[in-house]
Parts: sequence; structure tokens; C-alpha cells
Amino acid sequence: MRKSGESARVLAGQLADRIIETAPRVPVRDLATLRKQFPGLGPEELADKLVAGASRASATVGAGIGAAAMLPVPPAMLAELAAEVTGVAAVEMKLVAELHEVYGLRPPGNLAQRSTAYLTSWTEERGIDVTRPTTLNAALGGQMKRELRQQITKRMARNLPNLIPFMIGAAVGATMNRRDTRKLADRIRNDLREQQIPWDRLAELPPLERPAVPVVLPKEIEGA
Repeated sequence: MRKSGESARVLAGQLADRIIETAPRVPVRDLATLRKQFPGLGPEELADKLVAGASRASATVGAGIGAAAMLPVPPAMLAELAAEVTGVAAVEMKLVAELHEVYGLRPPGNLAQRSTAYLTSWTEERGIDVTRPTTLNAALGGQMKRELRQQITKRMARNLPNLIPFMIGAAVGATMNRRDTRKLADRIRNDLREQQIPWDRLAELPPLERPAVPVVLPKEIEGA
């Protein structure tokens, strides 16, 4: 038991590093792009669209790894579980970033700085307070990595059903991922509504930079 616990902590640390590396590669649509893609929608309707798309995408990730549960080789199962955790994290970080766009609360800074802010928001499951510089300048230090590891450990525990036979694991994994993504979105949106800037009061913002090598996400997240 002690050895397995140590292995889980090592895996969580490795996953934390992978997610930190992935964050700047998550492609984010800016408000202008979203309004063009979904014409005629107000902020809440547009946010609903984003949440629905992200929930479908995280469910797709959850359902897609079940085949590994049929394999008796633990490393294969761990690799698939790691792929799911990082895949869902990327989906949810994209959702977090685009919700900030919809509510008029894009954090200042360049791609790397905004990615850190969104990673913090995802890790802490709360919106970014753009009026507090300390929330925007969070370094990827010990405290944040510990919080990230805790978040990952909880997600790994939720994903244990994926390690039972394939059909059951896939169905449960998809349902749980969809539910958890919606819960995250609810928390973020509640925070953002308190600071929301109406679209007609927003200063014109430049288009968001595209990552040089964007991470590939399930097509469902586009919400079309």
C-alpha cells in the first residue's frame, strides 16, 4: 500500500508538469471570434454554448480510454489514465479562458502570462480577479504545484471506474467527466458574473495570439 501511494504521488507530480507544459498550447477563441461563430447570442447564452461543448468534449475523452482497462499491464492503464487527465485539463482550461472572454474579463499580459492565470483559475476552480495583480502574477512555485497535484489526485480518484471492464468504465468515465466539467464551469461563472463587464462597455482588445503548436482537442469543444 505504501509503495502504491508513493507511485501515485510520483505520477501526480509528472501529470502536474505535463499540464503546466500544456497550458500555453491550449488554443483560445477571443470574444470577437466567439460572437462571429455564434451570432445573436448574449453572454449567458454564449457561455451556455461553451459549457455544453466542453462537457461533450470531456465526456469524449472519458469514454475514449476504456479499452486500456481490458489490458492486464498496469503501465498501459496508467498511461491511458494520464492521457485522460491531461486531455480533460486542456479541455477545461480552454473553457475557463473562453468564459473569461465572454464575461469581458481577459487578464492582461502575453500568451504565457495569460496561460499561467488560466492554469491558476483551473487549479483553484475560481475566476480570475483582474483587479488584483497578485492573482495575475502567480508563479508556478511550490504552492501552486501542490494545489495542482491535489487537483490531479482528486481527478485520478474520480477516474478509477475507467479501470474496470471496458463498457462500464467508458460509460461511467464519460458521465463523470461531463458532470465534473459542468461543476467547474458553474463555479467559474459564478465568480465571473460578480465582475462582469458588459460588451458595450468593453474597450477594443487585440486578437489573441495562437500557440505555435496548439494541443489537439476533441472537435466537440468547438460547440458548433
